Amino acid sequence: MNWIGVIVRFIVSALVLMFIAFLVPGFRIANFWSAILAAVVIAILGWIVEAIIGDRLTRWWRGVIGFIASAVVIWVAQFIVPGMTVTVWGAILASLVIGIIDLIVPVEVRGKMTNVQ
Repeated sequence: MNWIGVIVRFIVSALVLMFIAFLVPGFRIANFWSAILAAVVIAILGWIVEAIIGDRLTRWWRGVIGFIASAVVIWVAQFIVPGMTVTVWGAILASLVIGIIDLIVPVEVRGKMTNVQ
């Protein structure tokens, strides 16, 4: 496990959350440390949801359910993270913005390149 990579990913996630707080009405984070904690909490809650959903869904339904689950995870995170407040619409919009950002700038490489000779 590359700890530096994990730390950088959480810092980038926190910066994205702070950008979303600037951009999306109904989504507020008090400071950078709240954003770091929110990134960790959202990652853990997302991992739990991913473990529950698994691979039982088709690609299309996985996208729809993933979007809804992401909004719910963001909304629930406010009850765990001090300095974070999110309305239902704020969570939906934040989930949409995060999805768009993930499309443009993926966090991890989704496939491995092979060396073809």
